[in-house]
Amino acid sequence: MNKFAERLKELRKLHKVTQKQISNDTSIAERVYQSYEYGKVIPMATNLVTLADYFDVSLDYLVGRSDIKERR
Repeated sequence: MNKFAERLKELRKLHKVTQKQISNDTSIAERVYQSYEYGKVIPMATNLVTLADYFDVSLDYLVGRSDIKERR
């Protein structure tokens, strides 16, 4: 599993939300979100930003380029 997929799953569990809830809240189709979390698809930049905003983390943290969660 890639770092992005691991972080996404970790954040979902930390926030205690389901894949379906994230899908509803972000307007990202549930199957598409699942493919991100399972490491099958890398999202477009717009969806990366949407997910980073949703979880209130930096893009670098979300994609595994940094271990610092906070946005600057």
